[in-house]
Amino acid sequence: MADQSIAEMLSRRVKLANGMSMPQIQLGLYMMSGREAASSVKWALEAGYRGFDSAQWYHNEREAGQSILNFLSANPSLKREDIHFTSKLRDNSTSYDVVRKSIKKSVDTSGLGYIDLFLLHSPYGGREARLTSWKAVEDAVEAGEVKMAGVSNFGVKHIEELMASNPKVHPVVNQIEVHPFNTQLAIRETCEKHGIVIQAYAPLARAMRFKNKTLLAMAKKYGCTAPQIMVRWSIQHGFVTLPKSSQQKRLIENVDVGKFEISQEDMETLDGLDEGLVTDWDPTDAP
Repeated sequence: MADQSIAEMLSRRVKLANGMSMPQIQLGLYMMSGREAASSVKWALEAGYRGFDSAQWYHNEREAGQSILNFLSANPSLKREDIHFTSKLRDNSTSYDVVRKSIKKSVDTSGLGYIDLFLLHSPYGGREARLTSWKAVEDAVEAGEVKMAGVSNFGVKHIEELMASNPKVHPVVNQIEVHPFNTQLAIRETCEKHGIVIQAYAPLARAMRFKNKTLLAMAKKYGCTAPQIMVRWSIQHGFVTLPKSSQQKRLIENVDVGKFEISQEDMETLDGLDEGLVTDWDPTDAP
């Protein structure tokens, strides 16, 4: 029963404004060495994960891509299209050519033939760099190197700036830190207005609040773990969620959240834990 439940959760997909979809639960590969990424992706694929979130900055695109290729080779019933792979531009640039080359390099490094979702990793660099970089991503989509485009760590003004530029390709997601201790309401409302799905990174708040009394009481009530409550909260808000673990047992346990549903009242209690907790960096107010 547990395995069915996990498989069902991992098969869930979120519809995007462009008519395409992506797995709602994906494995985040942040701060994983190449070796860790290779083994984590392998375990995750075996458990039923079909989405993986990498970045140029993570230096594990090659190992993650190779793990995916190895798995597809060993499982001929699955195709490349069944796996969703994300990467991100390390640095925005005012040079269109620099960004185009950088995107092509990511595609080549991953070895996957194309990247499903490519994001601007942050709004750093200023307006000209953001919009020039976006133009390069749009053209990568048109060239078939990338299937979908999005942004990461974009604040309200960055989203509005991009949408005001009348982009040829609309961003399908904004990947930001979101969890009960940092609910990011203003950014979420702006994204919703423009049909942009929220991708929640650090949905477990990097384990910084696992001993929170409210969270522990909730876990006890629903007969689950604190991380499972946080993943379930993310799912019930409709986010694409990216729980990260390099431990085989944990990356399966984290997504075993199909046996319970958090009540509306308890969701509101969890929303009320918001303290603006930033677990790593917050470029959302970059100039």
